[in-house]
Amino acid sequence: MSSLARGNQGQDVAMLMIREGSSPRQQWALQGAAIVIGRGDDCHVIINDRQASRHHARVTQTQDGHVLEDLDSKNGTFLNGQPLTIPTVLKDGDEIGIAFAAKLGFVDAGATAPLLFNNEIGPVIQMDTEAKRVWVAGQELDPPLSLAQYRLLELLYESRGRVVSREEVVTAVWAEDDAEGVSEQAIDALARRLRERISEVDPDHQYVATVRGHGFRLEYAPE
Repeated sequence: MSSLARGNQGQDVAMLMIREGSSPRQQWALQGAAIVIGRGDDCHVIINDRQASRHHARVTQTQDGHVLEDLDSKNGTFLNGQPLTIPTVLKDGDEIGIAFAAKLGFVDAGATAPLLFNNEIGPVIQMDTEAKRVWVAGQELDPPLSLAQYRLLELLYESRGRVVSREEVVTAVWAEDDAEGVSEQAIDALARRLRERISEVDPDHQYVATVRGHGFRLEYAPE
């Protein structure tokens, strides 16, 4: 099913769709002559992350197509994983990286958006374990998780597809000196607080499931 927007005259228009990162919206029709991406409130595409410059990048509609250029951003603009050094015409399916803060997909006019570009991002949890960042349904958790909550989620994420025992949780979350004597209630309380933080973004789905008599399992995590 196509996710294209239609202009005032009913014609298909190109779009930007967010893949990763925090933003008030998930998709933008490229109907203006120029679309500015950045952290500033005056940007067309707002990225809620301090790694993004106030005016970070711009997409301009030209006779040759939609041209992406970096606006002397502090942390750089990337096109399909490579630093953008000169203005470049976008092709359908290109991925735009705004520093390491967000990834946007470009869907050209007349193209059919891939399944990843649904109008709404469904229930999914994603982690960048190197940067210690977490996204739920396309929105980054902000403020970040506590250290204990993050360690539990990281264990579940790295073990996705299987049940994690309570013993594994104690080993991963509590230091060796503190591990002895950790109660069942403390483990359950930690899992509950993690669920509450995730539900702030997506209250309609249960991401951390309790498997009675065994432990915990992470739902809605990409394999």
